[in-house]
Amino acid sequence: MIYPDGLPTPRRYWAYATVALAVTLAVMDGSVANVALPTIAREFGVTPALSIWIVNAYQLAVVASLLPLASLGEIYGYRRIYLGGLVLFTLSSLACALSPSLAALTAARVAQGFGAAGLMSVNLALVRYIFPRAKLAGAIGLNAVFAATAATIGPTFASAVLSVAGWPWLFTVNVPLGLIALAIGSRNLPDSDRATHRFDSVSAVLTAITFVGLITSIDSVAHRVAWPLVAGELAVCIGAGFLAARRQLHLASPLLPIDLLRIPVFALSIATSVCSFAAQMIAFVALPFHMQMVLGVSPAVIGFLIVPWPLSVALFAPISGRLVERYPAGLLGGCGLAMLAAGLVLVAQLPPHPAVADVAWRMALCGSGFGLFQTPNNRTLIGAAPRARSGGASGMLGTARLMGQAIGAALVAVLLSHFARSGTGLALYLAAVFAAVAAVVSTLRITATVKAAA
Repeated sequence: MIYPDGLPTPRRYWAYATVALAVTLAVMDGSVANVALPTIAREFGVTPALSIWIVNAYQLAVVASLLPLASLGEIYGYRRIYLGGLVLFTLSSLACALSPSLAALTAARVAQGFGAAGLMSVNLALVRYIFPRAKLAGAIGLNAVFAATAATIGPTFASAVLSVAGWPWLFTVNVPLGLIALAIGSRNLPDSDRATHRFDSVSAVLTAITFVGLITSIDSVAHRVAWPLVAGELAVCIGAGFLAARRQLHLASPLLPIDLLRIPVFALSIATSVCSFAAQMIAFVALPFHMQMVLGVSPAVIGFLIVPWPLSVALFAPISGRLVERYPAGLLGGCGLAMLAAGLVLVAQLPPHPAVADVAWRMALCGSGFGLFQTPNNRTLIGAAPRARSGGASGMLGTARLMGQAIGAALVAVLLSHFARSGTGLALYLAAVFAAVAAVVSTLRITATVKAAA
């Protein structure tokens, strides 16, 4: 049965518990992996630039499969895609914990990325079916709180585990959480409207080649691949992207929902997401290396020093969810992302062996700015699309987030490969540039919103 305006209680809360728990799984997994990168690189005897493949493999798998899975969700139901992704994510987490080499861990992370894509592609589309319209903004804000809380727990958990045990235990935590979420979700997640169009496998392949080609091209620069080969990768990426975009223009229900980009507020929100999440991922990947190699911080302490960032996101996400009812999302996002840019510059300028308080308030400034931006941006983006296109809008939001994160991680690999020790500081300044660009794009939404209202 499909409910026209949200699930009845208490089923609504059980269904959202599954969504919240799965978001916790995906976000925590990313944050613990980032903190553990120096430890994993040392244990497997690989370079820092090569170890970033542990992050890149996950991001590439998610980016490649996010839009196809969102389309499958519209055709076969968001519930099926979500539960299937949860099963794969849980099993591949166990495979990560048992990996005997970097190659095996990378392969397990690819499978884990496909599972995470099943969760992320239809996450907000499910929220739209779980909650009534009047409570949708609050639910999206609560989603950001759970994500930020998971990110807060992740670094602390990683540091605590690494101080007493090996890195495989970082992935083991996903197994019991995944089983609990699966048990609750199989009984309570709602059904959704089904689209009548067929799955466009050609578009799925073309978009996957486009997104993966872009990231692998940047990564090839990091590993000093010959320029003719890099140019060839970029040519394939651009060619596939052109064919994919042209194909979508002639489809009534495009897999890559270019038609939604004709809505100015939606397009600007997507651009803001890409730039802001690129800034966030550059910082999250570079910070563990910067703190250990430049600031002289021990691995067991790194996670605790990063905690003020996600903790501030968790505090500001619900506040910004209320503020967006009174103030334009473009204004809130612009102010928040300017705070993020300033915080990143201040972190990059820290001297060796800084006091804990000096690191903490800078991290809090970054997190506060990101929290002020995230909820209004997500609410504006999802609300700009028709309800029937919730899957496409959710998939585009996830793709923008993961595309930004994947580009950010690949750029850190480039800087670490070409600039060694100074690369971490340069990465933080680059993150500040991305945040500043996102702030400018966000403010453009103020004019776009006024024109749309007129």
